[in-house]
Amino acid sequence: MREINKLQSVSQFSNERGQTTWHPLVNILDQSKSCQIKESQYLSELYIVFLKDAKCEEFKYGRNKYDYEEGSILFISPGQIFGFQNNGKLLQPSGWALCFHPDLLRGTHLAKSIRAYSFFSYDSTEALHVSENERKTLVDCFQNILIELTQPIDPHSRRLIVNNIELFLNLCSRFYDRQFVTREFANIDVLSKFEGLVNTYFHSSQSVNLGLPSVSYFAKELNLSPKYFGDLIKKATGTSAQDYIQLTLINIAKEKVLDSSKTISEIAFEMGFKYPSHFTRLFKQKVGQAPNAYRNLN
Repeated sequence: MREINKLQSVSQFSNERGQTTWHPLVNILDQSKSCQIKESQYLSELYIVFLKDAKCEEFKYGRNKYDYEEGSILFISPGQIFGFQNNGKLLQPSGWALCFHPDLLRGTHLAKSIRAYSFFSYDSTEALHVSENERKTLVDCFQNILIELTQPIDPHSRRLIVNNIELFLNLCSRFYDRQFVTREFANIDVLSKFEGLVNTYFHSSQSVNLGLPSVSYFAKELNLSPKYFGDLIKKATGTSAQDYIQLTLINIAKEKVLDSSKTISEIAFEMGFKYPSHFTRLFKQKVGQAPNAYRNLN
């Protein structure tokens, strides 16, 4: 098994590429100016954004391999594993890279909102692909950060750098929204498969044997990361994946409740609940009546 190295600092990331570290907590690299690097794997303690402008080295992200397409962007957050592979040969990085330590954000608005940028938890196969114009806009953000980094540090430097990072992330959110729209037909296919999986789950013995399903369970069945899957469902349907699962559960439960040969407790266990009281509470919340009342009225 290949050794996994810890990537602990901005200077470590920059030095391995033969580039100047302009700030101990953040740096922007024009990777066309980087030296060749050896293939390796890292456990990152940094936030890193790779913006590629050409098909290049094979990238290893977690357990997946990913060949960059032109203009693709990959996001890495602290605690994630990534690396590069090239059959033992040295690699020439290309494109741009932004890296920053979580300490850069402390006390800023972005420190509170960074978790809202869910694409940091997407899989490599769910990378953002941008048009040439979108890429130019993002590179402008990088260059604005680089200008700040190469100026003498003053009381405004950190705030302006963080603001530009936040602008970059907001633009990426916009471009991801566009990507969800342009991949509408692929998303419809995912929705259809999701609907089938949810119905099968509650109509089979899976709910009895495995209990209530999670969003992560269905994401795994569809070969998507939980964050990307959740965002896709939200964009396509206007409701969360969890709400969709509960809605399907309740619709199936309504049919079962009308079968008077089974007690409410038996139905609750069939639907995957450990405790019938939890089923009754959810049913009343979604339907407006307790299961027994719904049965009696119908």
